[in-house]
Amino acid sequence: MPELQLAVIDVKPGAAMESQSGLQLMRPRIYGAWARPDGHKKVAAIVMHPTSNFMGHYLIQPLAQRGVACMGLNSRYVGNDSLLLMERVIQDLGAGVQFLRAQGYDKVVLIGNSGGASLSAFYQAQAQKLTIETMLDGDPANLSPADLPPVEGLALCAAHEGRSTLMRNWIDPSVVDEHDALAADPALDMYNPANGPPFTPQFLARFQAGQQARLAKIEHWVDQRLRLLRSQQAPGSARDEAFLVYRTHADPRCLDLSLDPNERELGSVWGKGAAGARAVNYAASQMGRITSLTAFLSQWSSRSRADGPSNLAKTSVPVLLCTYTADQSTFPSTRDAWMDAAPGRIRNVDIRGGDHYLAGRPDLVAQTADEMAAWMLAL
Repeated sequence: MPELQLAVIDVKPGAAMESQSGLQLMRPRIYGAWARPDGHKKVAAIVMHPTSNFMGHYLIQPLAQRGVACMGLNSRYVGNDSLLLMERVIQDLGAGVQFLRAQGYDKVVLIGNSGGASLSAFYQAQAQKLTIETMLDGDPANLSPADLPPVEGLALCAAHEGRSTLMRNWIDPSVVDEHDALAADPALDMYNPANGPPFTPQFLARFQAGQQARLAKIEHWVDQRLRLLRSQQAPGSARDEAFLVYRTHADPRCLDLSLDPNERELGSVWGKGAAGARAVNYAASQMGRITSLTAFLSQWSSRSRADGPSNLAKTSVPVLLCTYTADQSTFPSTRDAWMDAAPGRIRNVDIRGGDHYLAGRPDLVAQTADEMAAWMLAL
């Protein structure tokens, strides 16, 4: 088994107070773990997520065994996305690409796993043509083409379309009070057995309209709040603040397997059965629960620039898509969105029976590594 090595990479400073660590603010760094094969330095890959710790990713050593150096890289926001800006994460990813280029690798490929898929597509779209000058709140983005060296290919697996799409599909429309995690409209509660499953087309239409209305209401409040904060003239006035978004795990596909059917089991990617999915919805630490105004705009809002398929359509590199067919959080429609974004240069491979994490399936990890390594080495 190839030995893991630590990578410590300096990155450019971001916003003031983006970290509670004074050391990280004064000398911002990101960290990765990587393994490399002996011999010619042909291809290296980075697997990165906006916030999850990928230094122990299951593909690092299997790919190195197959001739591809692989680094699991963490962003500056690892473990805490409350202040995360996707525009800053691509800058971190670019530092990782520069690191591997400096090691002498001929080609670099991005592995977009789960939420890393939209990140990879966003990165490559901006690397090929940098269009971002400001953040969504109007502050300077401070990105330059030198920060974002293009890569030679994208390999996606268990690939979410993006954080904004997840929020649109998962936010609970039954919330009736944004300050009360328990207040619910039973007529819009997918966890109310009176509504299903199975869910009728009429309920689903009301449910989705409610999701759109709740998300739009939050976005409107975020815009108003930012304007209020930034209208303050006193020195030292706040420019951002944190808030809570309750109940963000309400996707009818968790409970109704006839919707967008694949080989998944009933429940959530994080909780088994209906009770498990409901527990995730009410949990204190789930998707987008604690966020700032600017982080909400960048990650979760309809204006986020980090949508995966739309960014993939702006790229020109080859793409491999590995679809885990028992995934409880990516579905056939997700696969189709990726496939439609890159016609003629994307190839799909089904990893039959794979759940979102390939948990307990070393055979499927090996199959995925086989497919990716062969594809990367042929670039």
